[in-house]
Amino acid sequence: MAIRTLSSLGDLAGKTVLIRCDFNVPLQDGAITDEGRIVASLPTLRALLEQGAKVVAMSHLGRPKGEPEAQYSLEPVAARLSELLETPVAFATDTVGEDAERVRAALQDGQLALLENLRFDPRETSKDADDRAAFAGELAEGADVFVSDGFGVVHREQASVFEIAKALPSAAGMLVERELEVLSRLTDSPEHPYAVVLGGSKVSDKLGVIEHLLPRVDRLLIGGGMLFTFLAAQGHGVASSLLEDDQLDRVRGYLQQAQELGVELLLPTDIVVAAAFDADAEHETVAADAIEQSSFGKDGIGLDIGPDSAAAFADAICGASTVFWNGPMGVFEMPAFAHGTKAVAQALTEIEGLSVVGGGDSAAAVRQLGFTDDAFGHISTGGGASLEFLEGARLPGLEALGL
Repeated sequence: MAIRTLSSLGDLAGKTVLIRCDFNVPLQDGAITDEGRIVASLPTLRALLEQGAKVVAMSHLGRPKGEPEAQYSLEPVAARLSELLETPVAFATDTVGEDAERVRAALQDGQLALLENLRFDPRETSKDADDRAAFAGELAEGADVFVSDGFGVVHREQASVFEIAKALPSAAGMLVERELEVLSRLTDSPEHPYAVVLGGSKVSDKLGVIEHLLPRVDRLLIGGGMLFTFLAAQGHGVASSLLEDDQLDRVRGYLQQAQELGVELLLPTDIVVAAAFDADAEHETVAADAIEQSSFGKDGIGLDIGPDSAAAFADAICGASTVFWNGPMGVFEMPAFAHGTKAVAQALTEIEGLSVVGGGDSAAAVRQLGFTDDAFGHISTGGGASLEFLEGARLPGLEALGL
């Protein structure tokens, strides 16, 4: 069954639309440091407002413990939304209480309000389905339809994602529709050569996507902290670098499977090794099979792929027609260890086919390193959701929309 989209909801003029967005943006001293997810929500919000709907947006931010915490307030998001949309955005200081009721009642056609952080109510993430359903029912009061446009949460069985879609006529927003369109191409109809670049700290976070995509790809490139488990699986010492001993047998299986399938599995040939996990730490580049022979010995810690590896990865990416990338190549937050990640990002901007940045830390990295969103074919707004989709896992928020 195809997912329901906005057109299935009919004319929304004068209707009250409850929309789940993903405004889980990073804040520093109350200021938004990466507004990518807010910007990605604008097309759907504008479409609803232009139809003359009364729009009530909701989201979570951070991980509050089921009660109000000032540091996780969505008030800065409301202010930024107002600037981006060039229209006032009313802000409710609660989700289903008196202020939310007041703000909703005051909305006129073509106006937008934002509710406070959903996770200030413990029922949002409760493991009890009845608790979640009760919260969803309260959120739905006074609304005519529900639009799901927070792709970053569609893998969660939460009140504002799953139960709410059953409480009201529901459909996917334009952001979710676009995510599905692009990610489906990566699993169902990728153009070849098809390369997948995986990084990040732990190989255990990527097990499902490796298993699901390995039979579909031509090249698999491994960087980030997870590469050291691959090197150890080949018998190389990794000193004090991140290592998941319990995944060694599994990784050996991937290496064998790649060989049997004829998949080119690229591991770094050189590593930037540092004396400590510190931005100013002394560091040097050594061969990937000689990490423990660096001047730091067993105390050395690998924090980035080396320049030769970065060049080889860039060549492999530029020669592909479809590329999916999830996870930085090193500790990109520290300038000395950002070169591998920047080389991969630059290569993705140069391919002629489809380049997809898989959300999460990868999306944060490209923006922090000075790349603009339009330099890539698509930047996903859902790191975990993107990976679970590519794993072929069940996504409750999409099932509730008819997928």
